[in-house]
Order: sequence, then C-alpha cells, then structure tokens
Amino acid sequence: MTSELIFPGLTTDMSFIGLFMNASLLVQLIMVLLLLISVVSWALIMQKSRVLNKASSDSEAFEDRFWSGIDLAKLYTDLSSRRHAPSGLEALFQAGYREFARLRNQKGTSPEAVMDGTHRAMRVSNSREVEKLENNLSFLATVGSVSPYIGLFGTVWGIMNSFIALGSVKQATLAMVAPGIAEALIATAMGLFAAIPAVIAFNRFGNRLQRIETRYDNFLEEFSGVLHRKAHSGPSATMTAE
Repeated sequence: MTSELIFPGLTTDMSFIGLFMNASLLVQLIMVLLLLISVVSWALIMQKSRVLNKASSDSEAFEDRFWSGIDLAKLYTDLSSRRHAPSGLEALFQAGYREFARLRNQKGTSPEAVMDGTHRAMRVSNSREVEKLENNLSFLATVGSVSPYIGLFGTVWGIMNSFIALGSVKQATLAMVAPGIAEALIATAMGLFAAIPAVIAFNRFGNRLQRIETRYDNFLEEFSGVLHRKAHSGPSATMTAE
C-alpha cells in the first residue's frame, strides 16, 4: 500500500520495504541489527528448547533404570563403556560412584571421609551440568531488556530528522511528516518483536531449568543415601538402589 491511498498527491511508498529504503542510514542500521538479533534469538530459543527437552527425558529414563534394582556397579560399567561422555544425572552418578569406589578402596579411610569426598564430587558434577543448561540464557535476558531501547533510539532519531526537515518548509502538513514518523516507528516495532519472544522464552526456560535443577539435587541426596548405607555395610555386599 502506498501513501497515495491516505494522502492524495503523496507518492512516498508506505510499505515496509519502502519505509526501510527511505529511512536514514542510522535507522536502517538499527533495523538490520534488530533483525539479526531476532534471528539469533529465535535460533537460540529452538536450540535451548531441544536441550532442555532432552535433559528432562534423559533424567526420567535414567532414574527409571537407577531405581529398577540394577546392580550399580554394572550401571557404572555400562556408562563408562560408552563412547560419548555422560550428561545430566548420568554424569552425576558416574562422578559419585567413581569417587566412592576410589575412596573406599583406600585403606584407613573412614566411612564419613568417604561420604564427604563423594558428596563433594557429586556437587561439582551437579554444578557443571546445571551450568551447561544455563549456557546462553543470559543472551535472551539481554535481548529482552535492551532491544526495546535500541528500537526506541532509532525511532527518536528518525522523528528528530523528520522535524528538522520541516524547518525548511513554510507550511508543514501531516502528509509531509507522516512517512518520516512511520519509518521511525518501525524501529520500535522491530525492537519489541525481538524483545517479547526473548523475555517469554527466558522466563519459561528459567522455570524449566529450576525444575531440572531440583531433580538433580533430589537425586544427589537419594544417591548419597544409597552410598551411605553401602559405606557402613560389608565390602562384599551388592549395591543396588532399592
């Protein structure tokens, strides 16, 4: 649609492409920047959604296997024989069991010392796994908070240029200033377009990440209880999660 439909005799193209092409260089750069930010933000949203979905499903599958009554030594051997490094609860379990076995095989190590070392190893592994899941979430928070201001800056600049141009005109009309204002307002719209999905995704991912982290913490404590019973039992006893 062109502005001729609104202001007879005015031939400025009021389509998005036309407004972009007629905008000042700075406003054009701001629009391109916001478009790139939006594309990167959406790519990150889809990638992070897949990561969190996989973390949730992997945790559920591993917990089902862990509580099935399987010999934990066999479970540890199976995880260690895989080509790819374990992640999530698998990494937490592997770190805890490895440290537990190492300390337990050391002569003169008390059960309390064994459990202290095991618990520390699992805490470190837990922190690393949570940190992996949190990776790049800060970018979404930055996009959500900064993008509207970037767009607003482009709007202010475009409107300022429109009014400066009117200074050389004896009689200003709405038809003369409308295209410049429309060009400028597109920058604000693009800023909101980039910010709103980022804010929604950041809040949603934050809630999901909190639930996953709670699940990791609960497993850590439950696994610590299993290891604690093993540490105070005979060395020949078979260890399961029952």
